[in-house]
Amino acid sequence: MDIKKDVKKQFGRSAEEYVKSDIHSKGADLRKLVEIARATGKEEVLDVATGGGHTANALAPFVQKVTAMDLTPKMLLAAEKFISGNGHSNVVFVEGDAEKMPFQNETFDIVSCRIAPHHFPNIEHFISEVYRVLKQGGQFLLDDNVAPENDEFDLFYNHIEKTRDYSHYRAWKKTEWLQMLELSGFETQEFYRFEKRFEFESWCHRMHMSDAEIKDLSDLMLNASEQVKNKFHIQMKDNKVIAFHGEAILLKSVKR
Repeated sequence: MDIKKDVKKQFGRSAEEYVKSDIHSKGADLRKLVEIARATGKEEVLDVATGGGHTANALAPFVQKVTAMDLTPKMLLAAEKFISGNGHSNVVFVEGDAEKMPFQNETFDIVSCRIAPHHFPNIEHFISEVYRVLKQGGQFLLDDNVAPENDEFDLFYNHIEKTRDYSHYRAWKKTEWLQMLELSGFETQEFYRFEKRFEFESWCHRMHMSDAEIKDLSDLMLNASEQVKNKFHIQMKDNKVIAFHGEAILLKSVKR
């Protein structure tokens, strides 16, 4: 099945869960993203793959206008309900593909994208589109889960993510992001790393996994090597996974 159809299916049925998800609605990374934008109140912002609308909602009080874009119509409806409920009237909602955006060249002062690019099958197209729609000197605020630099750990992390969510494409390494952005004409000016704790049951239930699928994924993690268990701080109780740790990065890159 086409991965973009997978994304629409998965996130269409999970829209409300993503609005309520703590890992998406809260976190030091979201506060830091707003801080490093250093908005003056005049900016036009595009939030790509807005999901539950948390980033658009957080930026709205500090900028002139936010365009919240998502591939999944049900996600947009959930985001609109959430953001309107918070009293923001300067946010518009647009259905669109991150790899083929429905906007003119040099339209936005800021483009943000948080906890989403690991679903994009053509990451170079996405970066190229961000560059195209940004004004000269505009900033790209990228925030996403990343894979470790070690190949064994990279394969393990992407495998469990794909097992849990078939619309997952790839979490990239930190060095891969830095290289792709620089080769695309961006200058990365700020870089932050965040530890992320994933509560296993809620992480699985958000993707509507069956009990059998959850058990299989738990067994996969329980049977991992000791090095993998140590790297991801896999916590176990009564032969079940309780939680594990991953990491995310937040980058501020400027179009040159």
